[in-house]
Amino acid sequence: MPRMIYDYTKSTLESVSFDPNLFKKELKKGVRNLLPYEVDQLKNWLLYYTTNKPELERCLNDIEKESFFQ
Repeated sequence: MPRMIYDYTKSTLESVSFDPNLFKKELKKGVRNLLPYEVDQLKNWLLYYTTNKPELERCLNDIEKESFFQ
């Protein structure tokens, strides 16, 4: 079951990636529902996914500043 939440979170983030504010909001919601090891996996996926999306990289920076992933 937890894997389904991880996959759902990734799918949601992909579908809202057109709007950085919505992306950040959905990322926060998704991380709250994930297990700690899934959060680590999501961070790795996000680094890959946002490589060519500078507007989303800023969202990740904001979230890391808030210590959201920790």
